[in-house]
Formats: sequence, C-alpha cells, structure tokens
Amino acid sequence: MLFTPLSVALNQAQKRPSVQAFERFLGDVVKTPSKVSSFTEAEAAYELEIDVPGVNKAHLLVKIEEQIVRIETKAEAKRKYTMSFELPLAIDPAASQAKLEDGVLNLILTKKKPLDNVSVLNVL
Repeated sequence: MLFTPLSVALNQAQKRPSVQAFERFLGDVVKTPSKVSSFTEAEAAYELEIDVPGVNKAHLLVKIEEQIVRIETKAEAKRKYTMSFELPLAIDPAASQAKLEDGVLNLILTKKKPLDNVSVLNVL
C-alpha cells in the first residue's frame, strides 16, 4: 500500500522538496498518457486517431451524447484512460464507427444532418 504525506501548505513554495518530488512522481504515474494524434473534419464526419496503448477493445467504451464524446476504459482494464471532448456539431452514433488497432483508436464520427424537410406554409 502506498501512502502520501499530508501537506497543509497553501501553495507549492511552502511545501517541502520531498513532498513536491513525491507529488510529481505520483502525477507522472497516474497521468493518462492518451492523446489525440490526428483530427480532421470533413463535410460529413470528424475523423480522430487517439493513442490508447495497452488496452484491448473489450475494455474500451466510447459514449456519444449529442456533441460530447467520452472515451474511457472499463474497471477491469489493466490501463486506465478517460477522455472527453465537445465537438461543434451533434454526432449520429448509429452512423459512426470506432476501430482499435495496434493501440490506436480510430473514430469516424458522422455529423447529424440538419432537418431538410422544413416547409413553409402561407398564412391565410
């Protein structure tokens, strides 16, 4: 079990150097190393490549709620990733695709189409 010393200091300058070093170490260990390595926007979709090494597809979840995309690993995964971002337009989950290959998650997020069947009625 790993314990961290408690620090009641209000800012970094007041903390002992050993506490600062330990916090930097924990930050490096716990930090999520995933990153978006490629992002392109086409007329109909957004395409993203995200690095998620050490995770298999059975442990990866991609959740889409309108414009918000959340990527996270399940509790039983060996490595933990959590990432979320908001896109300018809403996404159609049924038409979107996700593919994990060699530690790279490829997402093709299809944009929802605006309603084209709007008609104008003349007021009598």
